[in-house]
Amino acid sequence: MRDHTRHIIPQTATILDAVRKLNDISADLSLTLFAIESDTGRVVGTVTDGDIRRALIGGLGVDTSISEVIHRDFTFIRAGESATDILRQIRQRQLKLVPILDEEGRIVRILNFTNGNSFLPLDAVLMAGGKGERLRPLTLETPKPLLPVAGKPIIDYNIDNLLRHGIEHINVTVNYLAEQLETHFAQPKGTEGVRVRCVHEPEYLGTMGSVKFIPDWHNDTILVMNSDLFTNIDLEDFYLHFKKHDADMSIAAVPYNVNVPYGIFEIENTREIKGIKEKPNFHYYANAGIYLLRRTVLDQIPDGVFYNATDLMEALIAQQKRVIRYPLSGYWIDIGKPDDFRKVQELAQHMNKQ
Repeated sequence: MRDHTRHIIPQTATILDAVRKLNDISADLSLTLFAIESDTGRVVGTVTDGDIRRALIGGLGVDTSISEVIHRDFTFIRAGESATDILRQIRQRQLKLVPILDEEGRIVRILNFTNGNSFLPLDAVLMAGGKGERLRPLTLETPKPLLPVAGKPIIDYNIDNLLRHGIEHINVTVNYLAEQLETHFAQPKGTEGVRVRCVHEPEYLGTMGSVKFIPDWHNDTILVMNSDLFTNIDLEDFYLHFKKHDADMSIAAVPYNVNVPYGIFEIENTREIKGIKEKPNFHYYANAGIYLLRRTVLDQIPDGVFYNATDLMEALIAQQKRVIRYPLSGYWIDIGKPDDFRKVQELAQHMNKQ
């Protein structure tokens, strides 16, 4: 885990002490310190480089205690609580660093919201057990999630997106050439040292069947997605949309347009033409293979039975549960065929040049 003590300073410290501390972290994008009580470790406020400059311009000396300049009304997240409302506040106020505090008001962790980072209370499941038969011979000796895109395994693009959104509990279901994926994830990932857990699926049981093999959960909302997607989906917006609509299941959806280059007859009673539509366009939303679920929904998935996401959708709809779609913006490619793989390579190389 990243050392958050670099951003902590006693409230008895002087402005000069704070300047030195800020200089030590000058490489960070967020020049913010959290002032604490020396005896209890409780956070009492924040101080930034801007606060220090304004204090000096206002005539305070470098030997002045920072207790004179700290902000005592600051944003924080309480450990174990949902951060949904706080996330909106953080974005609105453009905050960069936000502490997680325990019941005593002491810092457990400092979240970094720079560069689009977030903190989502989710468990994630990436499905990586398939054989990738349509990509053979590329997948004869390498599982599809480990095929390189611009020198980086496909699955790692998705892992990095999870890490940017502060998701710490990541599971990868494996089957075909499982040992390669297990070796790949043997070491922690990201600056926070998150361990990705590989969960062996004894047989291929469909999109949702493999989820039943996850031994434990840490959050009430579960993200399930295919591991071979190439997408920059905004997981924070996806999650907030899910919570806003109080959904049981949300399916990320991509727009899909069908252009018919001919005049289409409107038929009645199998033969009578009632009209014609010239070169119509039809607009649909297609399943993107990314889902958010209430954890309680997982009880609907039968044990040891082939069960897809569409089966779960239909079961929930039949029970009048709230199943919604989330319109995915940005790019999304399902790497199923050789043409898709070539397209992804071109897109990734173009992105790396920017």
